[in-house]
Amino acid sequence: MASRRRDSDSPKHPSAEPATADLPLGPPAEPLEVRDAASLNTGHRERLRQRFLAGGADAVADYELVELLLFAAIPRRDVKPIAKQLLAEFGGLGGLLAADPVQLERRGGLGLAAVAALKVVQAAAQRLLRSEVMDRPVLNSWDRLLAYLSVCLKHQPAEQFRLLFLDRRNTLIADEVQQRGTVDHAPVYPREVVRRALELHASAVIMVHNHPSGDPTPSKADIDMTRQVARALAGVNVVLHDHLVMARGGHNSFKAMGLL
Repeated sequence: MASRRRDSDSPKHPSAEPATADLPLGPPAEPLEVRDAASLNTGHRERLRQRFLAGGADAVADYELVELLLFAAIPRRDVKPIAKQLLAEFGGLGGLLAADPVQLERRGGLGLAAVAALKVVQAAAQRLLRSEVMDRPVLNSWDRLLAYLSVCLKHQPAEQFRLLFLDRRNTLIADEVQQRGTVDHAPVYPREVVRRALELHASAVIMVHNHPSGDPTPSKADIDMTRQVARALAGVNVVLHDHLVMARGGHNSFKAMGLL
């Protein structure tokens, strides 16, 4: 007699498999701790935004301002440690915003979006302050001029030499970077200053440069060069009103110091 085949030996019919066996399972769920961290990060960002909008700049610390700038550029990470590290690396908020984009990438470890977010703030601040002094008599708005120059120059890592050209009413008609140099030198040629003043039909000039060392005290080379430029301008009836030295430690005026 043929033996009865056991059920366990019988081939299974495909329909015997569970109905969901061949359905895609979808992406694996994130671990609970990852979801919790993301929720905490989102909550922190919303609270910081609300505090800033309600209280303005005085309601947040410098590192929190940097956080706010980085939120859009770095959407899913906790940027608080990054913000604090950047401020330490570049010596504060002013140094961070004034840093060269290449240095922000290399020393700060930032991507293009984050670098652009920081640099656009610097550019906006400069344009806002520039609008307060351009086409206005600068001698009547000296404090605003100093504020503008401070933003432009105090935190620059290399020496920069600017020329401010004024018309007969001492209205600022042009602000130009004449030379960029090294950490302690930017060459200035009196004939170039005179040539540009004549091209713009300027009646007066204010020279400005920065000292990256942080000390605004004029050097002997600064004094000698200033006197050469003053003599050259006087030869074409253009007045050198002042020479300002900007630095993190403050600023100095050649005129106020009796050097002009």
